[in-house]
Amino acid sequence: MHEPGAVWPAVIDRIRAQGVEAMEIWQREDRLFMILEAAEDFPRAIANPSLTVENERWELLMDRFQKRLRDANTGEKWSSLNRIFHLAEHAGTREP
Repeated sequence: MHEPGAVWPAVIDRIRAQGVEAMEIWQREDRLFMILEAAEDFPRAIANPSLTVENERWELLMDRFQKRLRDANTGEKWSSLNRIFHLAEHAGTREP
């Protein structure tokens, strides 16, 4: 469902309209991990209501594939993570 050309164009338009500049979704079984780079003003208000309607239809279709985390709030499908390690921020004993 997420191969190039498979995601509904209105869903892609809405993602970009919200200020998403780059997005990746990784999967392992029923767990998804999203890496999102967004504009400073993310999430932007969506002026085109048809994009919201199509997005809601898409989310409903995809909902059955994603298992919620035990501590997720009601209705919460995506949760923020805290990065605890980034290799580029560490010096080793040798230059690469």
